[in-house]
Amino acid sequence: MARNVRTTFLYVLVLIAFLASISHRLFRDFISGEEFRPPSVPLKGPQPNLANHAIHENLTHQTIPHLTGHDVFSSLSSSSSSISTVSILLPGWEVLVILSPETTLPQAIVPLDLTHIPASQTNYNSISKTTLLSPSLFLSLSNNMARNVRTTFLYVLVLIAFLASISHRLFRDFISGEEFRPPSVPLKGPQPNLANHAIHENLTHQTIPHLTGHDVFSSLSSSSSSISTVSILLPGWEVLVILSPETTLPSDINEFTCLFPNNVYSPAKPAGELYFPNRTIFTCELPKRVRRRLPFRQPILTKSKESPLEIKSPAPELLRWNHVVYDSLTTEDDVVVFVKGLNNRQGSDRDPKGFKCVFGDDEINGVRTAVTSSVQEVFRCQRPDLTALSPSGEKRIKVSIENSDVNLVLPSLAYYTPARKVAVKDEKSLLCACTMVYNVAKFLKEWVIYHSKIGVDKFILYDNDSDDDLKEVVEELVQEGYDLNTWLWFWPKTQEAGFSHCALYAKNSCTWMTFIDVDEFIYSPSWSNYSSKPSKSMLQSYLQMPKSYSNNRNGGELSLSSSSSSLLVPSSKPLIGQFIIGCHEFGPSNQLSNPISGVMQGYNCRRKMENRHKSIVLLEAVHDSLLNVIHHFRLKEGYRTRKISIQEMVVNHYKFQAWPEFKAKFRRRVSAYVVDWTLRTNLNSNDRTPGLGYTPLEPQGWPQKFCQVYDNGLKELAQRWFGG
Repeated sequence: MARNVRTTFLYVLVLIAFLASISHRLFRDFISGEEFRPPSVPLKGPQPNLANHAIHENLTHQTIPHLTGHDVFSSLSSSSSSISTVSILLPGWEVLVILSPETTLPQAIVPLDLTHIPASQTNYNSISKTTLLSPSLFLSLSNNMARNVRTTFLYVLVLIAFLASISHRLFRDFISGEEFRPPSVPLKGPQPNLANHAIHENLTHQTIPHLTGHDVFSSLSSSSSSISTVSILLPGWEVLVILSPETTLPSDINEFTCLFPNNVYSPAKPAGELYFPNRTIFTCELPKRVRRRLPFRQPILTKSKESPLEIKSPAPELLRWNHVVYDSLTTEDDVVVFVKGLNNRQGSDRDPKGFKCVFGDDEINGVRTAVTSSVQEVFRCQRPDLTALSPSGEKRIKVSIENSDVNLVLPSLAYYTPARKVAVKDEKSLLCACTMVYNVAKFLKEWVIYHSKIGVDKFILYDNDSDDDLKEVVEELVQEGYDLNTWLWFWPKTQEAGFSHCALYAKNSCTWMTFIDVDEFIYSPSWSNYSSKPSKSMLQSYLQMPKSYSNNRNGGELSLSSSSSSLLVPSSKPLIGQFIIGCHEFGPSNQLSNPISGVMQGYNCRRKMENRHKSIVLLEAVHDSLLNVIHHFRLKEGYRTRKISIQEMVVNHYKFQAWPEFKAKFRRRVSAYVVDWTLRTNLNSNDRTPGLGYTPLEPQGWPQKFCQVYDNGLKELAQRWFGG
């Protein structure tokens, strides 16, 4: 859609430029005063004898300039009815006709007729060389010619205005993506006291602030079918509707609709629940009819279409995904806030001194604390003074970020809450796995069972709005004894922010964390040589450290031996805080659909070269900025990263699967590097498939693509461990 809008907008611009050039030429003729410079035209045929004429400068040239100030006389016929004249075009399309000195006019000159210029000769050449007869010495062509030019010019201006309005409408739709920066609108009139309210719906003031730091809700009628909500526009015209924490919904939540201005409805789909505080969320599509008019207004969530709700005042504008505080996490030391719209370029982060954290709904009188770090979408703030913030003991407190340079507080969906962490059942797990998932129910069992056998104790899934059977599969695995935790991470294109959140959230329950995807399997070729069955020591042997060693940062380093015992090699190097494991990318391997036997058995042909890498990170070693790129983290001073050789350990990445599975990645890819696969942006990213481009159409020969090396190592090992 965005590509079509760009193309149409380009066509409109070209057409406007073309019409502007035409109007410029017409208008140039219209203003034909001193600026008018018609080209010279060569004379044809015999030239008159110009001797003894009072004005005859430069008339020996073969070309006579038009309207240069010289007297240029016509070569006339010998007809007695014609009169020798010379003419000059004056401003306003007025033609001055000067008779030759020898001409004697009759006394009665009024009845004489005018010999008009033939229509076929109405050009600069014919005007300058045509003989005009007139009862007056001064003739004018201004009335008709000027009127026609003015009319044409007016038509052109109206057409340009019309096309400009069309282009504005098209471009307005296009700016619904991440580059849109809506301005804040100042409040007018007296403001209500909003202190200590986490979400304040049904504002009574007539002017509602647009996109300020407050949650702004529609002013609704007292109909029982209306529900207090705040809404935000996500990519792809998806509207996320968040209910206020106090709202209690009926048991049947599948029949709600989103009501937009002018009684335009869109079905509302239940999408789960946001945490801390718990808030039910729905999604609905922004109707095409509503997209035609700015600003986009927040919908009303209603149960019935039969009795349209009466809106007492205009609904507030939709919050925009590219300019919002969307989540927060409180630690024992500070508050971590996740923000869209401030650090927009990868690797280019702004000085934290230019920001403040704002606690409370009243952005003028709210409590402000310093921002200590601002990297990617992660901002770390000092904790506020709770007594100053909430003397009444209210627990739900809004948190946002203020850009001090422009005195603007971002709109926020986030709350300041007590510190939270993954529950610890027995003792802290040595190794956990954290991953971002979307519709992976059919792959999850194989991935969890395999990695739990080789050393992963706990799995933390950040669910990116899955709509398959993920919940049921997770419950089934938990019933079978596997340790799984699911966190609804609804926010699109925020994989790095999600991993930063996970590194904090799981810090008290996990010592080490591997950040890999559900289509990635850690494997060592050496495992097939000494073990007939899997063992947790296969991964955990790399990570075990005596307490005396873990507390001594000047001690030895871990050996990357594949043996089951942990070896310490004396060294003066910093402690290992992160292992990096290279990846092999597997192709479709002639599969036309998802293999029933699983990805390890179904895909066995890969690309030859190693591409990218994944990590196993000591959470204690993660830098306070939480900076991470492509599944590895920046480490604190005193820790280092160790790359494991591809011969010793590798990640089998089943990336290019059968086309129906791979195509699904176009709809909602979690990666932050390719915002939208259907756009012609960042075409060289490794997240894009070579030769695929930006169209979700199956390339010719897809089943055989990316097949350079047949690799059956993990396939045969899994057969030995788990059977066919």
